[in-house]
Amino acid sequence: MTHRHRLFRTTILTNAVDPLSDPNALAAAVLTGDRRALARAITLVESTRSDHQSSAGQLIDRLLPHTGRAIRLGITGVPGVGKSTFIEAFGLHAIGAGHRVAVLAVDPSSQVSGGSILGDKTRMEKLARAPAAFIRPSPTAGTLGGVTRRTREAMLICEAAGFDAIVVETVGVGQSETAVAGMVDMFLLLLPPAGGDELQGIKKGVVELADLIVVNKADGDLVAAAGRAAADYQAALHLLRPATPLWRPPVLQCSALEGRGIDRVWETVGAFRRALGDAVQGRRTNQARAWLRQEIGDGLMAALLAQGPAAKRLADLESAVAAGQMAPPAAARDVLEVFLAR
Repeated sequence: MTHRHRLFRTTILTNAVDPLSDPNALAAAVLTGDRRALARAITLVESTRSDHQSSAGQLIDRLLPHTGRAIRLGITGVPGVGKSTFIEAFGLHAIGAGHRVAVLAVDPSSQVSGGSILGDKTRMEKLARAPAAFIRPSPTAGTLGGVTRRTREAMLICEAAGFDAIVVETVGVGQSETAVAGMVDMFLLLLPPAGGDELQGIKKGVVELADLIVVNKADGDLVAAAGRAAADYQAALHLLRPATPLWRPPVLQCSALEGRGIDRVWETVGAFRRALGDAVQGRRTNQARAWLRQEIGDGLMAALLAQGPAAKRLADLESAVAAGQMAPPAAARDVLEVFLAR
């Protein structure tokens, strides 16, 4: 590499004004595993600026041939179940087994400022310091389902950068699980050591999405409670249809705080991949189709809002719908007629 080329690459990655202006140079740097380039590439795809979105599309197209070889794991659980402690222990174990781990932790966003409430790098301090790990907190920014709109692109970028285990952590507020399950290979539900009446508080739909249930905090005075909870959850699973006929979700116990049982969780992830075989790629194919449709829907909505007459009609009819003067389906048809007439 000549001095001129080195200078050009350095300028692309350190330009304080807009380091995201050359998607080809950024993609080349991501493929070398450059961590600054990785962070900036994710910033690019998360940007709402129209010029950045155009560059982001070029970036993803450039990186796409270098993706698809990672394990994609979604993890959810109610607040306080110990997701961060579990993910840190799980990530460190995977690194110890020779893998590179990227964690995309989707933060709840402040409804006032739009910024993230949580600080994931402080919650996973040991994992954040590991050279083979990358942690990226991303605010939901009000996205429906609690999952940042560009999590899928962030996953692809991490894969292209050489990370072969991708973990997506949800906010665990009961709305984001379906969205995450629709973008990962395996969906893990982390539960507290409680059973009986507490089991009724676990939404059936969330349990049906799970490929693996793990009862955390099986330590100290909670060991017996964790055992009972695991038995209750296992019994409940027999009443539900599994997410895939090729795999019946097991219920495991672990203590993320003490590091016990994490090895078995990792082994189960591997067993799941082997059991599904080519069906994993089938899942990804269906997910890609759903992603395409979502992008089309989002694009059409953006175009509608950008069209003066349709946007005005939408604003008028929103008031009518809110006042109970018009049903939403009829209002939607009215707005679409205005939009399509242009």
